[in-house]
Amino acid sequence: MPGYSTRNQCVSVGGHVWRLRVLSDKQQFSDPDGHGNRLGISSAQWSLFGQLWPAGRLLAQAMQRFDVDGKRVLELGCGIGLASLVLQQRGAQVVASDMHPLTEPFLAYNAALNALPALHYRQLRWDVPLPTLGHFDVIIASDVLYEHDHAALLAGVVDRHAWPDAEVLVTDPGRGNSARFSRLLADRGFTLVEERCPMDDRDEPPYRGRLLHYTRVAQATPVV
Repeated sequence: MPGYSTRNQCVSVGGHVWRLRVLSDKQQFSDPDGHGNRLGISSAQWSLFGQLWPAGRLLAQAMQRFDVDGKRVLELGCGIGLASLVLQQRGAQVVASDMHPLTEPFLAYNAALNALPALHYRQLRWDVPLPTLGHFDVIIASDVLYEHDHAALLAGVVDRHAWPDAEVLVTDPGRGNSARFSRLLADRGFTLVEERCPMDDRDEPPYRGRLLHYTRVAQATPVV
């Protein structure tokens, strides 16, 4: 038996009901071999991957509508992977990534729960280059700017893995670090369109949730 407990949760996205295995509560912790600790995951952070957060549901809803035709998509900090599962169901070329040691088995279980093939998954630390991951047309993430240094780390991931023509979509519950991330991406040639979104049924205007959509178009090489 694992040293943590789980429950099944159902959530509707675009009229489709998804079944997900998540951690039973936010107090879970199990790191018997110290793997999580070696990755820098504290006991307080350990359970974060295993919940469906409001920003994660918002990202999944955005991916239900997003044009994915011919685009390779990378999800950062995917956790239980609802957004990537939505993309998988739509036939997108998606790679889910996280650094938590339990993310991969949770993703595989949740894909099977919904009669989908296993997701393409890569363990990715934002501070460690992974050249074999390659480049992407779209990079997505939800609620990943909760620490001050995350803005710079994520911008570095974009540097390494976004094509010159690229999009970045981040759903954020109104954290202050999103402004710094936006400035860093502006320095890299991205233009931002921000949409305010309700984070749950109780949220009222002005909504605290944000869908941050960054786009960059490569500069054409002049013909001499």
